[in-house]
Amino acid sequence: MHLGWFLSFQVQSWNQMWSGNGGTEWNKPQLYVDVARSLERAGFDYMMFEDGSFVPDSYGSNHDWWLAAARSVPKQDPLPLIPMLAEHTSNIGFFATVTTSFHPPFMAARTAATIDHLTDGRFGLNLVTSHNVRTAQNFGHDTLFDHDERYRMADEWIDLCRKLWDTWDADAVVLDEERGVFADGSKVRPIDFAGEFYSSRGPLNTTRSPQGRPALCQAGGSKAGRAFGAKNVDTIIAQVNGVEDMKAYREEVTDHMIAAGRDPKECKVLFIITPVLGETDGEAQDRAERGRKAMAGAVEQNLASLSYATGQDFAKYDLDAPFPDIETNATQSSLALFKKLAAGKTLREFVTSDTRKSVDLVGTPDTVAGQMDEIMQEAGGDGFLISGSLHRRYVAEIADGLGAALRRRGLTRDGYSGSTLRENLLEF
Repeated sequence: MHLGWFLSFQVQSWNQMWSGNGGTEWNKPQLYVDVARSLERAGFDYMMFEDGSFVPDSYGSNHDWWLAAARSVPKQDPLPLIPMLAEHTSNIGFFATVTTSFHPPFMAARTAATIDHLTDGRFGLNLVTSHNVRTAQNFGHDTLFDHDERYRMADEWIDLCRKLWDTWDADAVVLDEERGVFADGSKVRPIDFAGEFYSSRGPLNTTRSPQGRPALCQAGGSKAGRAFGAKNVDTIIAQVNGVEDMKAYREEVTDHMIAAGRDPKECKVLFIITPVLGETDGEAQDRAERGRKAMAGAVEQNLASLSYATGQDFAKYDLDAPFPDIETNATQSSLALFKKLAAGKTLREFVTSDTRKSVDLVGTPDTVAGQMDEIMQEAGGDGFLISGSLHRRYVAEIADGLGAALRRRGLTRDGYSGSTLRENLLEF
């Protein structure tokens, strides 16, 4: 199975045990270098850095809670960090997030090609359409574009980027010193792209990157998002609840890929999980129970998370009333999942429950490795994306405990056969 790690270039577990050096270590590259080395040792395919371009203020209708809790702010741009991580690793790949709604295609294509060069072909873009109105306002718009229109824009955006990446032939750089020709002009061309949303003359002013086109990742859960990912990307990350929903998700993506003329093996679907490990199954169960109790007591934190995902201020709703019947132009798949899991519950019951976890993975590394194997056999996906606290202890438990157990069972790679991110994704 393929493995990835989901993280942000932001404050890591502020004011908690194992959270680093007083809330400052997160802002330096060394923590992420250490994590990248550990995950590479365990055979992970990639690290995926999510990102956003706004200061949240949906909960309580101001930004005070978010800043006090250091939740989703401050957050640094991950793009400049990636070459530093590549400098200290050899095989693991890296995705950094850009918004197709507000990031100019030429700039994104050029930056991605540049970083692909700097990482020797181990870079990719995680594509988001942006879900928060504050992002739109930071880029000069009063409100977000309509949800499905954002995906129509994204389709054209990636079409333009692909054409820009192809403006240089692979053999355009000839280095002919005798004739004094660095690059053959006949192998570099403009594209004169004119679409509904974007236009660009081209060509890029950087050479063709090692992968030809940097790898692409996407996490859309809506119908439009799933269709976009199946049509365009190399790996999809999915947040779904339970094995049956995982199976249905993979089957839907497969259908979309076939309809788009793609081989379903070309796109790897990784399901988001957060394993809880211990030296014994009992110890892991105790840790999981402590985590459940802590989550049940974190009412304000859970309400804020709902506000972040939906753009609705959950501070204004009655905790003892049914889960509110709301609509959103933000992350529709998240809201649909919340409504499904909250059916028959009050808002308080929902935010103090443990129903939002995708699957329970609790036990020793070998126990959890076996559970992951069973899930993949039933769900038919391609692997998992770990989403957990970026504590050095937790990273070590996953990389050196779970990673080793998976390898002993023959479930993950024992070394890398490819030299680029895309090659490693396509290895199996």
